[in-house]
Amino acid sequence: MNKQELKGNWNEQKGKLKQKFAVLTDDDLMFAEGKKEEMYGRLQQKLGKTKEELFKIIADL
Repeated sequence: MNKQELKGNWNEQKGKLKQKFAVLTDDDLMFAEGKKEEMYGRLQQKLGKTKEELFKIIADL
């Protein structure tokens, strides 16, 4: 999978997450290289979920 495919896939997942959790913003879901852990931390805090729960939510989209 190249970077373009990965970016497109993330954009689709991001839209689904925003539909499911209206409290999320584009800033919360900003996926920058090297900032993955920071993004997961923001999501955990905002949604009150564990990292494992977040992975399951994303996988189930």
